[in-house]
Amino acid sequence: MMEEREISEGWLRKALDEPDDIWEGKDGNMHYSKVVPERENRVLHVVVNSNVVPRRVVTLFFDRRLRKDNEGKTR
Repeated sequence: MMEEREISEGWLRKALDEPDDIWEGKDGNMHYSKVVPERENRVLHVVVNSNVVPRRVVTLFFDRRLRKDNEGKTR
């Protein structure tokens, strides 16, 4: 999926290691977001199942619904 969606491994690592925002979804998965300047400041959204070891990336995509707010957080 990363290749198909043109998402680099570096962007994925930054989203997980240095996220702009993290929240727990209704599904129990953790959601990470990171603005990617190289992609016109689009927000990379990464969904992770952290209930398994090692944690597993469920999906990742550039989320058109998320925007950066005045405090730098994405929602």
